[in-house]
Amino acid sequence: QVQLVESGGGLVQAGGSLRLSCAVSGHTIRSAHMGWFRQAPGKEREFVAVISRSGRTYYADSVEGRFTISRDHAKNTVYLHMNSLTTEDTAVYYCAADGRSMAARRAPDAMDYWGKGTLVTVSS
Repeated sequence: QVQLVESGGGLVQAGGSLRLSCAVSGHTIRSAHMGWFRQAPGKEREFVAVISRSGRTYYADSVEGRFTISRDHAKNTVYLHMNSLTTEDTAVYYCAADGRSMAARRAPDAMDYWGKGTLVTVSS
């Protein structure tokens, strides 16, 4: 059974940083494109970042230059390093895995597995 468990969310002031973690079990992250998505209150779930099987990374325009996605194969864990946070970054952040697509995709419906999310709240 594949499980994705996010951690690292919390309350942070604007301009601060957080690191989210996604621990994966039941599936090796080497064989999947791993993504981060977020959903703010009243909004649809949106793409944040993805790291492909080969290690290429892609970001939403809104986080480019501020967020970094990375992975640790030994720990089978994916990270999202978030810097220069703003109130617009407040959302529940979800980790997801895409084991089927040939190339990394940004669409939520491309993902096969999801974590339950971790809340990030940025105060002004």
